[in-house]
Amino acid sequence: MPSEKLRWETLEALKNSPKGKICFDPYWSDRGEHILSGCQEALGLSSHSGLILERLGSQALLKSSFLSSSPETCSPGPSEEVPASVSSSGSVLESSSRLCALSKTEWEQAVSEDAKDETPEPASPPAISLLSPRAMEMSGRIIRFEEEHRKKAKLALTLRQEMQEQMVLAVASAESEQLKRFEELMELKQRQEFQTMRDMMDRETKESMGRQEKLKEEQRHRMKILNLRLREAEQQRLREVELEKQRQAEGRDRLRSLNTIQEEILQLNQLLEPSAPSTSSYTTRGNQLCSQVSEVVRKTTEGEFPSVEDMTVAERALHDMRALIRLTQEEAARAREEAKREQEQEEQHRKQAELQAQQEAQKKAAQSAKEKAQRRGLQNSADDDTLRWYRGLQQAAAASVQSFQQLSSPQDSQTKKLKLELQKAATIPVSQISSNSGSQLREIFDKIDSLLSGRPVVSGGRSVSTSQHPQGLGFVSYKLAEKFVKQGEEEVASHYEAAFPIAVVASGVWELHPQVGDFILAHLHKKCPYSVPHYPPMKDGTTVEDYQRILGYRVDDSGVEGQDSFLKRMSGMIRLYAAIILLRWPYSKQGSAPHGLNHGWRWLAQMLNMEPLADVTPTLLFDFLEVCGSALMKQYQSQFWKLLLLLKEEYLPRIEAVTSSGQMGSIIRLKRFLETSLQSRQIPEPKGQLSSGFWRS
Repeated sequence: MPSEKLRWETLEALKNSPKGKICFDPYWSDRGEHILSGCQEALGLSSHSGLILERLGSQALLKSSFLSSSPETCSPGPSEEVPASVSSSGSVLESSSRLCALSKTEWEQAVSEDAKDETPEPASPPAISLLSPRAMEMSGRIIRFEEEHRKKAKLALTLRQEMQEQMVLAVASAESEQLKRFEELMELKQRQEFQTMRDMMDRETKESMGRQEKLKEEQRHRMKILNLRLREAEQQRLREVELEKQRQAEGRDRLRSLNTIQEEILQLNQLLEPSAPSTSSYTTRGNQLCSQVSEVVRKTTEGEFPSVEDMTVAERALHDMRALIRLTQEEAARAREEAKREQEQEEQHRKQAELQAQQEAQKKAAQSAKEKAQRRGLQNSADDDTLRWYRGLQQAAAASVQSFQQLSSPQDSQTKKLKLELQKAATIPVSQISSNSGSQLREIFDKIDSLLSGRPVVSGGRSVSTSQHPQGLGFVSYKLAEKFVKQGEEEVASHYEAAFPIAVVASGVWELHPQVGDFILAHLHKKCPYSVPHYPPMKDGTTVEDYQRILGYRVDDSGVEGQDSFLKRMSGMIRLYAAIILLRWPYSKQGSAPHGLNHGWRWLAQMLNMEPLADVTPTLLFDFLEVCGSALMKQYQSQFWKLLLLLKEEYLPRIEAVTSSGQMGSIIRLKRFLETSLQSRQIPEPKGQLSSGFWRS
């Protein structure tokens, strides 16, 4: 710093000054000496001190001041003590030193000159000299000045010492702080070096661990490869052993088969009749075939199994032998038939006459029964037009199934995959139908419409279209209709309100794609013949189980399903059919419904014209009227009320007549419904019907 540099320069200048060269004894205080007692420099007054003394104004002052001591005594000896006033003032010391430096001759001359001028006075004691008042005053002033100057010097020295101490403290503090910073820096460097060493050691440790892990991994990989190779070798050995066992087993099987074939050929050969002249050629051929098989068997006696070619020869020989036996049997049968034919002809003519007589009697009895039933107003089956319509739908559905037989029963894997994708694309949207929101139903309808229109749709994350196969449209239409009916059989049977969203989508699809509607009716009539309505009669040769299936019952290995389950499924399908009759797709642009209320009126009228069935008829009538009775009332008004009155007063007693006491629950529900409706002249809307606000959701 600049200030430090100036201080050092100042101290160097003071050291080189005359005062800086004064010898100083630090132990003066211990010896009881004065501070300047050790000073080696001779003190004296300056020559200019005479002028000061002259101005004091008295010759006697000079005499008294200087005659009292000789020139040699002006310089104090080593043992003399210098007054503090002389040592404290630099100017007085300088003047005194110069005055004492005058030569002895000069002092004598001055004294002689003064003696001449002065008059002799009586001698006085040399040790005492009296000064004038002015000199005393001057001396007092000098003493006071010296005291003041000494005090100022002491104060300045004290201040300088304090400043020096403060500077020393500041320098010491700065040095201490620098030392602390240096120590902190060194500590930081040590920490950094330690951290560097530790990082290096950690890195080396990690690298060594990584190398160890890599070596372990390589070793595991080699062990894995070795184990894999060993396992493959073991598997190969096991496969070879298994193949050898399989070859042995196949050889033994072929040997057993060959023995069986030989036994059968020998047995068949015994059936030939060598005595008959017409069968001599057959006997010769049979012996040849037996020889072929014997030749093959002879090879196996040498310890070898028969080969595939040997088995082919033996099987061909067996096949030829069977054909030969079949020809002989056919010839024998033809001979026997020719012998019996003449006897049977006479018996057949007689039976035909009897059968014609029985058929005429049966026709007459059936005609009389039909006329009798018509006179009573009831029928045992549906009318002819309804049956023709029913049979036409079934025949059309069967013909359609035959038309896409190649897709429904695929032979290659690609066609099987396409069949599954088309079936999922048709059935999954129907399974997602619910009454959550109208927008959801519209999305499902659009997806089904796109599929039936040949446009690609996404199903299961993949795009599929009916145009990918020539039979795709017919297959999808059939499966879609089947799924709609199945939803009525299962979903609607469990939750009656589910019939409305399913029916409204089915009605919309029916309008745009009529083939789907025909398939829906065909599936519905097949699973629930009462939706025609039709009570299929039991034909000759039909088993009880098959007839129950025709009536709609489920028959499996455990037996026929219970009556409650059967009625529940029939109710679900009738409610779905009634909902389709009732509803139309709200966004339809066509004028008329595809299967409207006129079909509902036809079904209800046909049901009342047929003999009732216990449990089935009242259940289905109640379900049908509860769904679309209100719409039929608004459409046909008084005619509908007449029909309900007829049902209550005339048809309900007929139902009660054929119903046992344990099956009265369905009759009670129907009777209560009819009484309430006729009394209030009103039929409530069905529960769960879709409102206009539903389509805005």
